[in-house]
Amino acid sequence: MEIITEKEFQDKTKNGVVLIDFFATWCGPCKMMSPILENVQKEIGDKLTIYKVDVDNDEKLACSFGIMSIPTMILFVNGQKKEKHVGLWAKQDVIDTVSKYLP
Repeated sequence: MEIITEKEFQDKTKNGVVLIDFFATWCGPCKMMSPILENVQKEIGDKLTIYKVDVDNDEKLACSFGIMSIPTMILFVNGQKKEKHVGLWAKQDVIDTVSKYLP
């Protein structure tokens, strides 16, 4: 999954269904979440795009979304925030939530 920065954020989230994983490299639960999201991406395919934002490198962006704990995932549809989940998220729960917004 591609790690994006604040500069890219608007452009990457403005179209389609996009899940952003706010994480940190030192975060144990974040490391556990990565393979789950990779499996979700494989299962759903190109209907969903998943990006990661490193909260240590893009602190201002994380603060703008009120990220207080990681991992936090935010789902955007055509640039609009639709769902937010804090903490580990089971694969099927991610799929169930995201599927409500897929074309």
